[in-house]
Amino acid sequence: MQVKTKAIVISSLKFQEKSLVVKCFTLSDGLKSYFVRDAFSARKSNQKMAYFQPLSILEIEAIHKNKGTLEQLKEIKIDMPFQSIHSDIIKSTMVMFLSEMLHHSIHEEEKNEALFTFLETALHWLDQHDDIANFHLILLLEITKHLGFYPDISDLDFPFFEMKEGVFTPFHAITSLNEHETQLFKKLIDLKFENNQKTFHVTERQMVLKILIDYYSMHLDGFKKPKSLEVLAAVFS
Repeated sequence: MQVKTKAIVISSLKFQEKSLVVKCFTLSDGLKSYFVRDAFSARKSNQKMAYFQPLSILEIEAIHKNKGTLEQLKEIKIDMPFQSIHSDIIKSTMVMFLSEMLHHSIHEEEKNEALFTFLETALHWLDQHDDIANFHLILLLEITKHLGFYPDISDLDFPFFEMKEGVFTPFHAITSLNEHETQLFKKLIDLKFENNQKTFHVTERQMVLKILIDYYSMHLDGFKKPKSLEVLAAVFS
């Protein structure tokens, strides 16, 4: 079936000398993997390697056979070129980390228009703003709404957050955050992209990120800690 859709690049892996296997989160069909022949060849101007940077937003035409094998791309173009994401070292490190998180979090080949629209809107916000220190934290928490394990905030006044069930409780359990960690997590729940990005200092931000990664690990089978985590920590130290 021939499909024309928007797609967000999740990962790209070099195959042999000139080709790529590119994993995309598409608006039309959810997660799809594509074989891009001669991606490193200057002769193939419509398949430039630059198109497949982490979290680039593309417009593609593709042949979807939907047989669990690699799909074929026919046409590729940038939907709306980013002005700063791939040239700013902090933003580019952040999207490299986030693309890894998405790679280990999104597994279903099914349409999720709400998640796609959220990611697209968030990436354009990131591209247009400079005060972004908490962007990745807010994004990762918001994504849990679309993956089915957003925290139950009906008992937000309780002092402990129990990670396995995703609820706030009056008692501390083995899988609960301590009171200080819970307070930081509550701060994150209240944050929006446009809020003051100086809400956390460096050590608090690192603590909140660890909480989020642990939370993802508890709720997603096969989740792996991103290799780019140390690079991200160095950039924000």
